Amino acid sequence: MTARVGLAALAATIAPGSLLAIPADYAGPAIAATLALIRQGTGGLRLVTAPTAGLQADLLIGAGLVAEIETAGISLGEWGSAERFRAAVAAGLTVRDATCPALHAGFQAAEKGVPFLPLRGVLGSDLLKVRPDWRVIDNPLADAPDPILLVPAIRPDVALFHAALADSAGNVWIGLRRELATLAHAARRTLVTVEALHPGNLLDDPLRAPGVLPHLYVDQVAVVQGGAWPLPFPGVEGDEDALARYAEASRDAAAFTHLIGAWLDGRD
Repeated sequence: MTARVGLAALAATIAPGSLLAIPADYAGPAIAATLALIRQGTGGLRLVTAPTAGLQADLLIGAGLVAEIETAGISLGEWGSAERFRAAVAAGLTVRDATCPALHAGFQAAEKGVPFLPLRGVLGSDLLKVRPDWRVIDNPLADAPDPILLVPAIRPDVALFHAALADSAGNVWIGLRRELATLAHAARRTLVTVEALHPGNLLDDPLRAPGVLPHLYVDQVAVVQGGAWPLPFPGVEGDEDALARYAEASRDAAAFTHLIGAWLDGRD
């Protein structure tokens, strides 16, 4: 049975140095849990994004909690560059460049319990010069030379995301965001914050059941209304003023620290 815990208790189970998988800004980043990690000072994190990230990654990096990141891109989207990420890269943050298909392939390999998955799209790119762990072999099933890329499985220690609903058994409704199911299948542990509890069994609802992540893939759930704030979430409007203030403050380390201090204190 999935454990239902408070937000601080959920964040406290993420150990320093964990390989932490987080989703893109459009797929339910657990921002409240991220602030809890910052409050607890959980450092040395190795982030891997599915397949990109924005505010969540920038917050953790700006707080000095990230040792390295593997990603296809970090951006605040319409709000501009992720300035704390940019500053950290300039200061020497280890970045493992990837592509969206390569990251999805890595998670899918772990999900399937295989050591790698083949991929073609990266062949011929400069990425191969900086990713010695990606191997190019000759397709063993081809009758003529046919190079193919092998992307190693990515098995996160923890997958962390925000979703709309969970039920008493710990089943979580993720809707259309099937990449969250892949993360949960790939990760050793999955921690989820949700907007609300569903009174029945989500798997008994024929309309919701296709979008349900079963409880056997979920370790802990915390109910956190507005858990993706200030980002928009299905059914919840984003706080554009807060995002604009963040984008501006993140350009300066001192202003970033002041703003995040306010967020940690529950002040906007």
